[in-house]
Amino acid sequence: MKKTILVIVTVFIAGFTANAQDRSSFKAGLIAGIPVGDAANISSFAIGLDAAYHWGVSEVFDVGLATGFINAFGDNIDASVGDVEIQAEFEDFQFLPLAASVRIYPTYQFKLGVDAGYAVGINEGNEGGLYYRPLIGYNITGNTELNVSYVAVDNNGATFSIAMVGLLFLF
Repeated sequence: MKKTILVIVTVFIAGFTANAQDRSSFKAGLIAGIPVGDAANISSFAIGLDAAYHWGVSEVFDVGLATGFINAFGDNIDASVGDVEIQAEFEDFQFLPLAASVRIYPTYQFKLGVDAGYAVGINEGNEGGLYYRPLIGYNITGNTELNVSYVAVDNNGATFSIAMVGLLFLF
């Protein structure tokens, strides 16, 4: 089922890429980050892929679709209580976000945005949840963007969050 969703999203984005208009753009790149909040207790580092397709609605406003893949590496924790040593090993957390995307360009160089939707949990026992990602981006060149974002997946009040940095390329 999860592979079917991934194929559908990929075909959907590819279909819109073929019909690109003036300010329409496909972006893809790499993201990396550090889990924060409660996620920092069970995960040490996260990497992933980021992809989005945006349509230019006006000079300063874009809307689109965003997806990708996030893998947060599980952490090993050692603790001792008196003479008793406890060791816990957490598995990796993997998400496939499917989101609507909005970008506002106060200047050509900078952008503010948010992606919101649902993150499908890929690994066993991961139900996924509400996905939101506010971000600030900077155009390094006409085809390259550096961004900083806060990724959160909320499932019934339990939030898995990551502070991320991404490098995207415009196609």
